[in-house]
Amino acid sequence: MRAAVVHRFGGPEVLEIVDVPRPAPGTGQVLVRVAAAAVNRIDLSTRNGALAQGGLLAPSARYWLGWDVAGTVEDVGPAVEQFEVGDAVIGLRDVLSAPGTHADYVVLDAGAVAPAPVTVSPTVAATLPLIGLTADRSLALTGLRAGGTLLVTGAAGGVGGLVLQLARHRGVRTVAVAGADDEAQVRRSGATWFVPRTDALAAAVRDVVPGGVDAVIDAAVAGIPAHEALRGGGVFVALVAPFAPRPLRATQVVVQEVRADGARLAELSALVDAGRLTLPPAETVPLEKIAAAHERVAGGGLRGRVVLVP
Repeated sequence: MRAAVVHRFGGPEVLEIVDVPRPAPGTGQVLVRVAAAAVNRIDLSTRNGALAQGGLLAPSARYWLGWDVAGTVEDVGPAVEQFEVGDAVIGLRDVLSAPGTHADYVVLDAGAVAPAPVTVSPTVAATLPLIGLTADRSLALTGLRAGGTLLVTGAAGGVGGLVLQLARHRGVRTVAVAGADDEAQVRRSGATWFVPRTDALAAAVRDVVPGGVDAVIDAAVAGIPAHEALRGGGVFVALVAPFAPRPLRATQVVVQEVRADGARLAELSALVDAGRLTLPPAETVPLEKIAAAHERVAGGGLRGRVVLVP
């Protein structure tokens, strides 16, 4: 089968499509035939060496790419009872040293896989696992209940947009920060208030929520300015550990670390089918043109996701 790998770090030119043996599922695992696999910024960080420099990747002769996947079960290993050959599934690879989803096939633990939503295409479904689980766990870490106030930076992005939708369903009021042109989009996602990106972020947020918000999910890595919009004793959820601010004013700063959670992913998939969670549009790129996909993501300005199709 084909798989995308890098043997050295650098720009998109180091990406290679190589032939490797098709894997077989072990005990408690499933083999998924890939229909679509999203490209995430962590793939760019794998390729350019940022993860290795941060101590998150062990030295290796080969590094694999791809976290999200949508596809069909091709084979099941021993002790797998919840899936059968032919099932449409989505899943998440969360072990960086394991083979990735930017390939024709991928083996995943059965506990990392969930039934795919039936109301969207596999291309769109492939965008759910990483950003969906990130948004869901980030919101859970805030501890907010109905009536609480939440600042979401990067509200027009994949994670931010899903946070807004999940928060709306739980009765949490949100302050969405994004570009001025994104107001209509984030309001459709459920934002209670909208604040255009500004160098005076804390003041702008406190203008709409006097005293500061109860919690922050910093999807845009705004850091200290977003923390200053937080009330004393509030909760700040960082998505990138090195950029987490200090917990001043008795605040609690936590770093969200995503994990493959098939049970929760199945619940998110059901929300998509119930019309309660809308996924971003997907732009498809053939697997063999993965370098172009990396360039597209790195260029920014996307209003959707880039997805590889074998």
